[in-house]
Amino acid sequence: QVQLVESGGGLVQPGGSLRLSCAASGSIFNIRAMGWYHQAPGKQRELVATITSDDITNYADSVKGRFTISRDNAKNTVLLQMNSLKPEDTAVYFCNAEVRLTWFSPSWNSFWGQGTQVTVSS
Repeated sequence: QVQLVESGGGLVQPGGSLRLSCAASGSIFNIRAMGWYHQAPGKQRELVATITSDDITNYADSVKGRFTISRDNAKNTVLLQMNSLKPEDTAVYFCNAEVRLTWFSPSWNSFWGQGTQVTVSS
């Protein structure tokens, strides 16, 4: 199977920055896309940003111009640089990867990390 391990969350003041990192390991033949989602208390999980293996990115409107997603295909890692953080960015951030497990299995499987807490507060 596949494991996703996130790191980099924490407490930051409004206007501050954090960088989240996610590393995928395990039975991986190829990763099509990786991304970050967040879930605030009492709310549904929402997309923050995604990036494909061809570096095509997609961002939620609320983070455009403030967050930057990037990936290292050789290391199966994805980063999320978060700048100009706002209290409304407070949430648990989850890493996601769409993985093809073997060369003879054409299906793509979605895997999630355990999540890392980001709190923006003065």
